[in-house]
Amino acid sequence: MSPLQSAKLWLVDHVHLAKDALHIYVALILFLGSALLFKWPIRSWKPWAVVLAAALAGEAWDLRDSLTYATPIDLSANFKDIWNTLFWPTAMLILARTTRIFERGPAPEPGDER
Repeated sequence: MSPLQSAKLWLVDHVHLAKDALHIYVALILFLGSALLFKWPIRSWKPWAVVLAAALAGEAWDLRDSLTYATPIDLSANFKDIWNTLFWPTAMLILARTTRIFERGPAPEPGDER
């Protein structure tokens, strides 16, 4: 078993989340983290591309491990993982580009109840 597979199994066992849920958490951390780190707006394609690159690299590694360790290849599962990883970053990117939900508004005045 490769170090990546061992790390994924360790995370599943210790944080008590399914692998699918881990894809979502990692995607959001990469999406929001890269936007914060590089000061990219959420509406930019760049944070989304970071998530896409990580998802494709992770699935390529999974395929390599399947070939190396002679385990069955399930391309539909690989596609599902990429879809699952990109869903919320894609939704956030679309919302940021088509609505004002992620825009900063003026700071509320003292005593202003909103």
